[in-house]
Amino acid sequence: MEIRIQNLEDIQRAAGEFLTAIGESTLIAFYAPMGAGKTTFTTALCKELGVREDAVSSPTFAIVNEYRSRTGEPVYHFDFYRITKPSEALDIGLYDYLDSGYLCFMEWPENVEELLPEETLRVQIKVNPDGSRSLSF
Repeated sequence: MEIRIQNLEDIQRAAGEFLTAIGESTLIAFYAPMGAGKTTFTTALCKELGVREDAVSSPTFAIVNEYRSRTGEPVYHFDFYRITKPSEALDIGLYDYLDSGYLCFMEWPENVEELLPEETLRVQIKVNPDGSRSLSF
């Protein structure tokens, strides 16, 4: 499936469409180059889920941030950019999060690829020549 995001004004529509399209999937891995909008799109997804907008930030140094949706359920946001070996992800209790049944949005999943369960939904974010983004999964 592919979802196109024309510009920042279009991102909330795309986030809503994406959340509907993923169905029951809870493990969402975003693959994209630096600056393609992984954190921006994750922020839009969290907003759709009712997370306070000012609560969302890239967990580059913490590796994982926990937010609460409007229903009170946890939403986990990972940034594996600084992970250099799988043991670093395991040290934060990665599988406790992944096995929780709650939404896990992951940036830079390629750094922990061998640890990701088979059912992880892998999403490619591509920057198009006109500046729009395409999500394919």
